This record gives sequence, structure tokens and C-alpha cells, in this order.
Amino acid sequence: MSELMQVDSEEFKPLIERSLQSVREEFQDNPYILEALRVLPVGGYRSAIGCFWNAVVDDLRNKIIHRSLPLFNQSIDCSREIKSYEDFQNFVNDDQLIDGGYKIGVIGWEASKVLKHSKETRHIFDGHPKSTDPSVLKVLAMFEDCCRYVLSEPFPPTIIDISDYITQIGSQDFDRNELAIENALSELPEIYKNELANRLYTAYIHTGASTVLRGNIEFVSPSLWAVLPKSVKVQVSRRVDQEIAKGNRRTTDAAFSFVSKAGGMRYLTNGAKRYKLQPLVTELSDSLDDWDAEARLVRELSPYAPYVPQDLIPEYVRALVMTYVGYMGHSSRFSRKDFYADAAIPRITSMFKKFDDFAAEAFVESIVKNKKLYRRIQAPQKLARLRALGHIVHENVSESFSELDLLELLVDETKEEELMDALR
Repeated sequence: MSELMQVDSEEFKPLIERSLQSVREEFQDNPYILEALRVLPVGGYRSAIGCFWNAVVDDLRNKIIHRSLPLFNQSIDCSREIKSYEDFQNFVNDDQLIDGGYKIGVIGWEASKVLKHSKETRHIFDGHPKSTDPSVLKVLAMFEDCCRYVLSEPFPPTIIDISDYITQIGSQDFDRNELAIENALSELPEIYKNELANRLYTAYIHTGASTVLRGNIEFVSPSLWAVLPKSVKVQVSRRVDQEIAKGNRRTTDAAFSFVSKAGGMRYLTNGAKRYKLQPLVTELSDSLDDWDAEARLVRELSPYAPYVPQDLIPEYVRALVMTYVGYMGHSSRFSRKDFYADAAIPRITSMFKKFDDFAAEAFVESIVKNKKLYRRIQAPQKLARLRALGHIVHENVSESFSELDLLELLVDETKEEELMDALR
């Protein structure tokens, strides 16, 4: 950088030198940079602008090649497929280079806008000899922009090829390293996250998908889902409705499974939620005291606890209450009298913690004038179990909850007689 000391405009020498010193160390001997340094001392500002723009173009081309040529080709409409550095020279103009670099994540949105201004600076002052002479301020401004947005920036991470990645996911050799997966997926531009999410969904629900492929997709999908924009999450989740309409139960079940494994249940339509949950809720209501069935059904319902449609809430809450309370009895196999589905209980507790005021109202309605429940809570053990649910609901309702008085009766052990009168 010592050659800069010969620049005539003494006051700008430190600024230009500082801009150039921000260039990545391995790029400082780039031929275009060196050429700019040679012409600056003799006032060759036009040539310096041209040289610096050529350095930017050279750096962008190499970064795009490193990032992903296949994705660049998908992003930009060129006259032919770009396969080499020479193809950039022959078939890609500067606007396509900038736009493609932005779309695949080599540069950011702000950089893409500033670089187009720098491109015009080069076009005016180095491409048109009859233009006015550029000032040293113009040179400095362009240098700073080029250094800040391109020449000082390191090479971006390589983007995975989506087709190759899906093929690898279907292999037993797929590396289930969470950090590697998160890094690979987070670096994808949004358009390719969209494509990968939809292709994984399609592969997962395909009737010919292997257990290895499905297992690896289940492992990958939560990491991918975490970096998807909301619009893509909604779009993928809405594809479940398409499978429902086709009437193929196997692919429909697989579609629900994909969304569930990814963590996208909230984005399902109400119609899809009813399709999935109504049979489960009805079966749970009809399976009272069948512990195996209760455990299975509660397990299937639990991931959807925060997203149950309102019209299903009353039956859903009533079934959970009855399952949780259980019954008193005798058994030659067990030395106990207090019976309930042990495996279902922890899940029901967690499900109740997700109640809002509407679900809390359904809880109150489910315990008032419920003759079967009333008979069962005559036993202190069963009343205690109902009270445990009451405590969870009481802690979560708002201060304006309409049935707060009855909840307070339920959680107050000193007012058992008043509670039983209210429930009768």
C-alpha cells in the first residue's frame, strides 16, 4: 500500500489507504487492485474506478462458484448454463451477477443495491470517455463501497445441492450431526428452503419411501422448520388438506406425521385438525377405563393440545377429565383400589397447562352436573385428583375468568361441602 503515498491529494491519502487496507489479505495482490494502485499516483481516476469494479466482479464470480453454481443457474435466466469462470465472462452481465449473488446469499440486500450504484459509477466514468472527470471523492466513495460490501467479506459457506442432499438423506450413511445439519440448512436462501421443505414432504409421504429415508427426514425436519419463513410453513402444512381430499389414508397419515415431526401443527387448517382430532376425541370418550386405549389416545392427542379447534374443546376436555380421575375398584392382579391410566397422566397434566379461558370454561362445564364424575369423586382419592386438575386450570386463567368462583371452591380443601353442592 506504500504506492499510495504518491497520490497528489494529500488529504485523501489516509482515507483511500484505509479503504484498501480493509481488503481481505489474500485478495490484496489481485491484479486489478495492483493496477488501481499504479494509476492512482498519476491521477488515473477513471482507470482506478474501472480496475476496482473489475476486482469486485472477479471476487463475486469466485464466491458464486464456491457458494453454488447450480443454485446460481436456477436463480438467473441466462442464455446458457454457467459451468465455469469463463462462462461468467461470456454470458453473465453485471446486473445478473449482482442479482444472482444476492439470491443465493453471497451478498445481502443492501450490498446488492449499493453495488448497482457502483456499477453505474464504473459505466459512466470508465465506460464513457466524454463524461466529466471523476473527483477523488467519487473514487473514494466507490472504493469504500466495494471494500465494505465485497472485497473485505470472506467467502460464504458452500450451499448444499438439494438433489444430492435428499439422496444422501435416503442413505444409511447420512450424518445425523445436528450442528452440521443446522449449518447446512440455515445457509440456504429462502427460495431453496421452500424447495427443500416441499421435496422432503413429498418424499416422506410417498408410499415407496424407505424407513431409512423417513427416519432421516424426521430427524432433519425440525431443524429445517426452524429456519423456514412463516409463509412456507403455512404452504407446506396446507398440503395436508390435499392428501385428505385424495382419500388415501396411508399418505394422509404420513402427511400429518411429517407436520407433527417438524413441529408445524399450529399451521394446519381447522378442517385438517378436525379430521385428525375428532375421531381421537370421540374414541377417548368411548374408551373410559380402558387404560391401554386411553394411554394411546392421549399420546396421539398431546402434540395437538395447544391447537384443538374450539368446537372440539368441550368433548376433548371432558374426556381428559374422566381419564385423569379414573375410578375406584378392586383387582386380583393389583394391590390398589385407585385406578387410572398411569401412562396418560403426565401427558394430561401437560395438556391442561396449555388451557386458555375457553378451555377452562369447558373444564368447569365438564365437571358440573356430570353424574358419573360426581359419583366417582365421592371417594377422597378421586376428588383429590380432580382438585389437582383444578389447581392447574386456576393458575392459568385470567383474572376476568367467568367461572373463577367455582374454581376457587375446587382448589380450597376447606370448602368441600360447598363444592359438592355446586357440582351436584
